[in-house]
Amino acid sequence: MEKLKCGPIVDLRGDDMARVVWDLVREKLILPYVDMDLKAFDLSIENRNQTNDLVTLEATEALKLYNVGVKCATITAEKDVLEMYHLKRMWKSPNSAIRNALGGALFREPIVCRNIPPLVKQWRKPIIIARHAYGDQYKGKDFVVPGPGVLEIRYTPVTGSPYHIKVHEFEDTLGVAAAMFNTDKSITEFAYSCFQFALQRNYPLYLSTKETIMKKYDGRFKDIFERLYDKKYKPRFLEKNIYFQHRLMDDMVARAMRMEGGFVWACKNYDGDVQADFVAQGFGSLGLMTSVLICPDGKTLVTEAAHGTVTKHYRRHKAGLETSTNSLSSVYSWTKGLAHRGKLDDNSKLIAFARALERVCMETVESGYMTKDLALCVKGFGNVERPDYLNTFEFVDKLAEQMDIRYRELFHEDAAGASG
Repeated sequence: MEKLKCGPIVDLRGDDMARVVWDLVREKLILPYVDMDLKAFDLSIENRNQTNDLVTLEATEALKLYNVGVKCATITAEKDVLEMYHLKRMWKSPNSAIRNALGGALFREPIVCRNIPPLVKQWRKPIIIARHAYGDQYKGKDFVVPGPGVLEIRYTPVTGSPYHIKVHEFEDTLGVAAAMFNTDKSITEFAYSCFQFALQRNYPLYLSTKETIMKKYDGRFKDIFERLYDKKYKPRFLEKNIYFQHRLMDDMVARAMRMEGGFVWACKNYDGDVQADFVAQGFGSLGLMTSVLICPDGKTLVTEAAHGTVTKHYRRHKAGLETSTNSLSSVYSWTKGLAHRGKLDDNSKLIAFARALERVCMETVESGYMTKDLALCVKGFGNVERPDYLNTFEFVDKLAEQMDIRYRELFHEDAAGASG
């Protein structure tokens, strides 16, 4: 069976059960059909520690060079991880490092299967979270205040006199403090990405902030979005009968619970982190979520599995026990990366392959073959028995079985037509 040609793909490998599934998907669903120029980087916590995290920097440079990356979930170093893996230091999250280096917007969209009922019953259409992928808490500084004193923020301009703002006076207690920032350039790039994406999908766009409290910080996001909308995008939105609105975060959360979906929700960095998991679970499972970082250069795209490393399943796997880990998010990471590579290289067959594999995933689940998390959505907790679901490996094998049929139908017909 002749394989499809594919340009360079940066393969960012991760940790725990997510890594097991990631390797399984690549070996059984991608490499049998696609001859790829893989640029692999091991971002496991052990290798990041061994290389003093230089591997993350090298991976980021490769993403800038080759423009397409697919990323497995990775462990974020915390106190228990520091001790468990005997880390040299508390290494920063690779996700945060990559996003801060590349900038742009992170779009997270649920995979909607007709037979998987959402936990939020009125959600019938996708809710796409657009997360600002730069700054705020993720590039902030924090510390423990050791005792009484005055907390100030000082800004020193390139020209002119510095000025400072008194934040708080600690009189008779310890405490904590933090400072964060963002830039007009990054916020504007985020806004452009959100407006363009909403137009492509023909969905209304909401921006949520807490500008009533953070009047200057969150207000800056609101002002930049509204200026750009009025100056450039409003006529194009009206032509498509869609709109842009700013809403307060608490109001937007309540509103989203009542809506049927079918909109793009632009969030600041931390808000997007929270709301993406909220929306994913609301549609049934964290395994039913795609994640795509679209960078400001218009060329670079990084996809990732939207869930964590699934550590509990990994412990069972290591103990020789059965697991039923949902691999759909990992599969879609590969398909969206391949489709973008195909777009950059004008490779229509590669794009067709990616779309075909996504259809196989949907059809397989909608035919009743699914992992345990999805069976729980269908039958409810306490009602699922072992015949109702496939284990981790059985599910990928089922996808591979169906993809083999689809691949032969799709590409052998093309070959037969060309030879005829």
